[in-house]
Amino acid sequence: MEITAATLLLLLLGLSCLVVHLRGKGQRKRGCLPPGPRPLPLLGNLLQLDTKDMAKSLLMLSERYGPVYTLHLGPQRMVVLCGYQAVKEALVDQAEAFSGRGDLPVLFRLTQGNGIALSNGEKWKVLRRFALQTLRNFGMGKRSLEERIQQEAQCLGQELAHTQSAPFDPTFLISQAVANVICSIVFGDRFDYQDGSFLTLVGLINQNAHLYSSPWGQMYNIFPGPMSCLPGPHNRIFENFEQLRQFVLERVKMHQESFDPNCPRDFIDCFLLKMEQENQDPLSYFHTETLVMTTHNLFFAGTETVSTTLRYGFLLLMKYPEIQARSQRSPAPDRACPCCLRDQPRCQAALPPSGTNVLPLLFSVHNDPAQFKDPATFDPAHFLDPSGGFRKHDAFMAFSAGKRVCLGEGLARMELFLLFTTVLQRFTLTPLVRPEDIDISPLMSGLGNMPRPYEFRAVPR
Repeated sequence: MEITAATLLLLLLGLSCLVVHLRGKGQRKRGCLPPGPRPLPLLGNLLQLDTKDMAKSLLMLSERYGPVYTLHLGPQRMVVLCGYQAVKEALVDQAEAFSGRGDLPVLFRLTQGNGIALSNGEKWKVLRRFALQTLRNFGMGKRSLEERIQQEAQCLGQELAHTQSAPFDPTFLISQAVANVICSIVFGDRFDYQDGSFLTLVGLINQNAHLYSSPWGQMYNIFPGPMSCLPGPHNRIFENFEQLRQFVLERVKMHQESFDPNCPRDFIDCFLLKMEQENQDPLSYFHTETLVMTTHNLFFAGTETVSTTLRYGFLLLMKYPEIQARSQRSPAPDRACPCCLRDQPRCQAALPPSGTNVLPLLFSVHNDPAQFKDPATFDPAHFLDPSGGFRKHDAFMAFSAGKRVCLGEGLARMELFLLFTTVLQRFTLTPLVRPEDIDISPLMSGLGNMPRPYEFRAVPR
């Protein structure tokens, strides 16, 4: 059943009245909140935001209210951090206080706080430490994993060669190559690009990545109660997730049947070994459902983020052919995941109350004119020293910062470098339109920035 935007808005208004009534004054906590736009009853500041380009809307508000401001998304209140200094002060200088994971209702409904992505406290610390050590044991940052990625890069090159310079949409092919890297670590093996289960898996991941950032996905995060009762595309998120969960669960069962505690083959085996070691501990965090959720977290995050970056990178290289000719690297993805205050720290003269959702805008760090000369221009020179060598920029936070920094950063950096360079060494990426006509603005901007669909020709060098 189709539902119009006007009908949806009326339903949300009506149902939200009940939410606001139940929360009442109990939602308000004492503390010093920074200034922000005046919210409307029930809607908060939604009418001041463009749900198709949240990033632009949030930056525009920061120009008026400063780098730290309060925003109301429907009945939910959060503090927004914009620019390098504000984000660094919170995530780096007060890392422990800002280490909690904030509310993302659409993801919480999927995980119930299980797994590594949305857990908090001691459970999160234990699972993160285990995941990080296991990834390192399987080669993250080492030569062995580099060789594995190089093999996948060669497979990607072969698939590009099969296009015979004909126009094609690279979305699915790139996702397959990236997914296979994380598959080799998590599941112990890669998939053939024509494997039916693998094609379904990648399709579900790509679709959910778009749905998370769509206006429907954003509205669910703002009004989870009413939206859970309404029809719409957002319900496909949960249907897709259940298929993904079943896929991972089947892989776990296959591993259990052939499990050898003396010879763990991959991440799942290592987790099963930990479950066996702690099976008498009633307080253990290592259970089958935690394994399924953590594996899904790693697989989804390790696939969606890197593949989106590669698609953006190829698009930028075609828009700036002179840079493609020099085979320079491209930037990594931005994220704006909310965190939550565990304590009550000071943040640029404001003292948000404990439990306040905080939204650090990582993309604003990379658009900060105080850190980058002409940040709106794609300029790899931002990351080169005078001699032309690479230098790490303090304001480069594509993988977040502080306690919640991406645990797969080393893997992602290696994948991006090897996949980019392998493709560029073998092919010239040729757009179907003039470079100046290429639109690099996001198709949608929510949980992540999603590039617009495009086609190109991979012409052998």
